[in-house]
Amino acid sequence: MSGMEKIEKLTNLEGKVAVITGGASGIGLASAKRLAEAGATIALCDINESRGKEAVAEIQKLGTEARFYVCDVTSDSECRRVIDVIFGDFGRIDILFNNAGIIWRKSVTELTEYEWDAVLDVNLKAIFLLSRYVIPLMERSGKGSIINTGSGWGLKGGAKAAAYCAAKGGVVNLTRAMAIDHGKNGIRVNCICPGDIDTELLHEEAVQLGLPEQEFMKEAADRPLQRVGLSEDIANAVLYFASDLSSWATGSILVVDGGGIA
Repeated sequence: MSGMEKIEKLTNLEGKVAVITGGASGIGLASAKRLAEAGATIALCDINESRGKEAVAEIQKLGTEARFYVCDVTSDSECRRVIDVIFGDFGRIDILFNNAGIIWRKSVTELTEYEWDAVLDVNLKAIFLLSRYVIPLMERSGKGSIINTGSGWGLKGGAKAAAYCAAKGGVVNLTRAMAIDHGKNGIRVNCICPGDIDTELLHEEAVQLGLPEQEFMKEAADRPLQRVGLSEDIANAVLYFASDLSSWATGSILVVDGGGIA
């Protein structure tokens, strides 16, 4: 077997089913495409049905099977339903990418209770809800990979992002706790902490802060690699954790931020 064949074998996801939340755009969609390119079947979950169906059509052009499922990831009953349906459709779930996220750029004195709850529910609670239904299914096969989207602000503080920092800090340590609890069942749980990624969510932050978009994006690019990240940068990290390239990695927190924290 040549070196190239060995690498292809390690990244090959043929026969595996990947569930991706927040998959209709941005990091979720880019990651779905990357896993599809590696051969995975994609179960795309999002609350935006029209965009989700468009995303699935894009993924299917890569020659792999993909289906869209509407899901409010903050609802226990919705999470249970969608995992039951996906498992019924494919008979297995090998990869869970907990990626859905929102942000409100406000301090604790500016946040409403609704805004606080919304950020914690989408970014943190959803990981708990989906994982509690996926893990027993992964246990049946004796292996699985769960990947959580954290943030650089899960490792350090940020201005006017109190709820987001709290949620992402929770994601980081929840990842570690899950890795400890479920490693004995062959389930790996890891976290990717992106820096500023050029997505709709990042541009929305400029609007929330009342800053000119050009000025905001220039500041976001002020890091050692001197650019804002792309969704594909994170998708490559997702492929690493989803594949056998990371077979001995669990409880890991991978920072992908162009050197921002450094």
